[in-house]
Amino acid sequence: METKAALKALSALAHDTRLAVYRYLVEVGPEGVHAGAIAERLGLPGATLSFHLKELSHAELVESQQEGRFVRYIANLTTVQAMVAYLTETCCGGRPEMCVPVATPLPLPMVKRKPARPQ
Repeated sequence: METKAALKALSALAHDTRLAVYRYLVEVGPEGVHAGAIAERLGLPGATLSFHLKELSHAELVESQQEGRFVRYIANLTTVQAMVAYLTETCCGGRPEMCVPVATPLPLPMVKRKPARPQ
């Protein structure tokens, strides 16, 4: 990953709403979800969500698929994996085998969320 692409992705994720959208899309998985379901789940007005999805798409963090009148959004995990690789490529002085695995998620505190509605 080039530095400009890493900066674009990091900048896109450096906003609470975009980070929440991206994390929700990761949670949903590879089937993705329609924009309306994202708006409902996160309590966002359509215009606000549209703006943030455009920024995430521009940074290649989400992909979209047109389905008639609806658009399905899917997290692009490849971009985040490339970003993590970019950030850790010189880990431990170029000896990554000495570093703790970077893909192991740390336990997070419980967060209250709205219950998911069937789509």
